Amino acid sequence: MSITIDRAAVGFRSERGPVLLSLMLATGLIAMDATILATAVPSVVADLGSYQQFPWLFSVYLLAQAVSVPIYSKLADTVGRKPIILFGIGLFLIGSVLCGLAWSMSSLILFRLVQGIGAGAVGPMAMTIVGDIYTVAERAVVQGYLASVWAVASVVGPALGGVFAQLDLWRLIFFINVPLCLLAGWMLVRRFHERIEPRRHRIDYLGAVLLTIGLTGLILGVLEGGNAWAWSSPQSLVCFIGGALALTLFALVERHAAEPIIDLRLISRRLILTTTLVSLAIGALLTGVTSFAPAYLEGSIGVVPLLSGLAVAAMTLGWPLAAANVGRLYLRLGFRRTALIGSSIATIGAIGLALIGPYPNAFAVAGVAFVLGFGLGWTAAPTLIVAQASVGWGERGAVTGMNTFARSAGAAVGVAAYGAISNAVLAAGGGSSDPGSVIRASTWVFIAAAVTATMVLVSVFAMPKDRAGAHSGEAAPDPAEESAPGA
Repeated sequence: MSITIDRAAVGFRSERGPVLLSLMLATGLIAMDATILATAVPSVVADLGSYQQFPWLFSVYLLAQAVSVPIYSKLADTVGRKPIILFGIGLFLIGSVLCGLAWSMSSLILFRLVQGIGAGAVGPMAMTIVGDIYTVAERAVVQGYLASVWAVASVVGPALGGVFAQLDLWRLIFFINVPLCLLAGWMLVRRFHERIEPRRHRIDYLGAVLLTIGLTGLILGVLEGGNAWAWSSPQSLVCFIGGALALTLFALVERHAAEPIIDLRLISRRLILTTTLVSLAIGALLTGVTSFAPAYLEGSIGVVPLLSGLAVAAMTLGWPLAAANVGRLYLRLGFRRTALIGSSIATIGAIGLALIGPYPNAFAVAGVAFVLGFGLGWTAAPTLIVAQASVGWGERGAVTGMNTFARSAGAAVGVAAYGAISNAVLAAGGGSSDPGSVIRASTWVFIAAAVTATMVLVSVFAMPKDRAGAHSGEAAPDPAEESAPGA
């Protein structure tokens, strides 16, 4: 079936154009932050010290993002999307300024926590708003606009990070967020208007606390085990047993909460479960590679930060290039088939990265990273959109939030796991200053990434086949017509 889309009704000159531009600016905040810091890690460590702690710069940010996403999503389904995304932008701005003023690695990690809490509102709300105002077919075009933001950030971010690092001005990495936050907030205040029916709501504070304790315990145990203390030490047992117990209690609490921050009933639907697992593995894979590949190239063969950033940028460039064109593919082939093609390509790219690990070369890393990113671009978009399309307005924020939570949680745990592997190999060898040890540690990280990519492929394969008309252009439900959460 051929579906005709009026691009004039979707672009910047359309009635919804100013809102789309506002969402692109908001997405740019997260896109830039995701690509600009990794290349400057060696410079940050040289200034503040504590190489073993650098994975925390990513883990604590992603942990805060993961835990806050479900809360924001629940609030967005009750009070509306606009106040939530504006709050997130404001908090992200404060966190960025504090990071730029950090005086130690510990303070920088703490301020990254503030940044992560803000980011937890921005990304999911932008995707949710897109799901509200555009039909499934129109999103195939809108995806191209949003993908262009990531395409620009994938080149500009690592390049700026590398330049700032080489000039010993890494703090500008965070201060550059200030004008972006102000512009995005101003555009959304002026241009985005929504119709909602305010409802009384309850915040599941107990669930939020248990989720935070559980994830923090597991990440702390994985990152510091074998580093700050032995794996069999009492500290490790407290982290792992305490984290597992907290997550178990969290699941029990959510089953009886009036308004759970994560509606576990959604996971009983096979489509939501499988797409959530896909997002979980993608988060670990994407963040793991982008966090460790620059340090691999710089520590093994002395590649300057700018070039190592551009090599990894090939991955974040391949993703939006694929996402910009994936709409035409899933409208023709269906969501599951498209995601199967994408996850197969991503798995090939991840295996290629593991194979070249012992032979560091910036051009080889760039090539396989592009393949990996391209495959993920053909996987992430269709799995999210089919999940959004399977529910009404009242559940769309929760579904989008669950998908984003899974990616953030997967990224946080993934970075911690990859960091534990890297630290263990480095400790057994000559440390982070020994190129041979860096190569061996990075190779094992890339092998773990290849296993993660295989998990993405298996999860996509387990998705239910597309229903008839599932990738048609039916209109998105009007929020004014769906006031009930389960509508």
